[in-house]
Amino acid sequence: MNDIKHAKFAIGQVVRHRLYPFRGLIFDIDPEFANTEEWWLSIPEEVRPRKDQPYYHLYAENAETTYLAYVSEQNLLLDDNDAPLRHPDIGERFLKDGNGGYRLRPGSTN
Repeated sequence: MNDIKHAKFAIGQVVRHRLYPFRGLIFDIDPEFANTEEWWLSIPEEVRPRKDQPYYHLYAENAETTYLAYVSEQNLLLDDNDAPLRHPDIGERFLKDGNGGYRLRPGSTN
């Protein structure tokens, strides 16, 4: 019998990477690894994450730039930084709620 994997984080949550200096907004979730083998093998073996866990698509940013990231659950932590995110694509799909979080815009699909 297969174990059902439940995502620890949700669409609209702000997270940060546990090893690298970037944070981002979750906009989609894969229940397990769903990228290319080439992408996975490009990660140094000593920090390469397992494939049998949820992976998150992020509107990501660091001090220099914004970009899209694909990150394993084991490498994410909730972000407690109150600074607003600046990724230009966030406003197309998300609204900022009154609690400092984000929710999908009405009619937006994930």
